[in-house]
Amino acid sequence: MAALKEWAIVCKALEEGRQLLLLRKGGIMEYRQGFEAKHEKFLLFPTFEHQSKESIQPDYVNNLDVVLKNAPINDKNKITSFAEVTAVKEVNDRSILQKLNKYHIWNDRYVNIRMDYNPKRPMSIVLLRVYKMNNPIEVDTKPEWAGCKSWIPIEFQHRSDNYYQPALEDSKFNEVAAEIKGVLN
Repeated sequence: MAALKEWAIVCKALEEGRQLLLLRKGGIMEYRQGFEAKHEKFLLFPTFEHQSKESIQPDYVNNLDVVLKNAPINDKNKITSFAEVTAVKEVNDRSILQKLNKYHIWNDRYVNIRMDYNPKRPMSIVLLRVYKMNNPIEVDTKPEWAGCKSWIPIEFQHRSDNYYQPALEDSKFNEVAAEIKGVLN
């Protein structure tokens, strides 16, 4: 199954329902074409590079310490959630990004840095429905997964006892998703 590499702090925010969208431009290895939402459903692969308190909104910054305490050891990583894409929109207008602040944990400074990276490419706004796994998947990390790329393949044994809980209950998700789509349209 495909997995999207994302900051561990963002994975936590997605799992808690604090964040519902991703702002993506693509990694260094995707510079030319930019980010592409290649999969409708995927695992969220938490990464521990690049995330910093200087990039996170003040109301969520203290959660980074908790996340870092749970960093993987011995080249193993734990996947605790998966996501479904419910909408994708490419945006060049910074005022639209400003209106989306309450739906993600990045601060204005970091959002502007991301907008300025590869300025000819638009920012992809990816609205996600996230599900937390009751039984996380532990995977051995592979050297070919290193680097600034978005998508990696994960092989794992699907367990019939692995039930999922939505990060937000249906009515709350639908309400917030409608707000976000209203900003994007």
